[in-house]
Amino acid sequence: MDINQKKKAAAEAALAYVKPGMIVGVGTGSTVNFFIEALAAARVQVDGYVASSIATEQRLRSQGLNVLDLNQTGDIPIYVDGADEIDIYFRMIKGGGAALTREKIVASAARQFVCIVDDSKEVNMLGKFPLPVEVLPFARSFVARQLVKLGGNPTLRQGVSTDNGNVILDVVGLDFTNPVELEREINNIPGVLDNGVFAKRRADVLLVGGNDGVQTHKPQQ
Repeated sequence: MDINQKKKAAAEAALAYVKPGMIVGVGTGSTVNFFIEALAAARVQVDGYVASSIATEQRLRSQGLNVLDLNQTGDIPIYVDGADEIDIYFRMIKGGGAALTREKIVASAARQFVCIVDDSKEVNMLGKFPLPVEVLPFARSFVARQLVKLGGNPTLRQGVSTDNGNVILDVVGLDFTNPVELEREINNIPGVLDNGVFAKRRADVLLVGGNDGVQTHKPQQ
């Protein structure tokens, strides 16, 4: 089974968590695109969808799916999204698609976060994938210096402006021994909007597409 087949299988498995009358949060990325295709084919009678990015909103609308504003929905029952890395405790690195801040907001507004990945995204410890940090352009150099003090090596993601009009610093070399503390410490740097560590709001269910089909996991405590 190739990687796209694994992603598609995990995405389609997430349909089991979508019930009539729900408002469904939808993430961003290649695996989520398969989920959107599955939603369009299934036509579950939900109340609507909250998108985590402009790209996802456009993709949902192109499939004729009703998009709602999170400001009007309040908290939502479920959020479905992928991850760039996920560990055994369901803590993640996200933001390869530069949508990390809105993804974290929608995930935090959801009572259940269903993460859909192929088996290459499972890791024992986070940190191999560069950590995206969304930064106000005015503060880019200052924030980069603070990230260096934390042991990181930040690089500006060229040609990328987030949906919020900010830049992304991709950081390698950080210590992920305590992801919750690292997430908090980076977010306390003035000029940082958010970072791609999803440790405080981790996933509740993990659907992993692999050669033997889709495995469903619940996090270790």
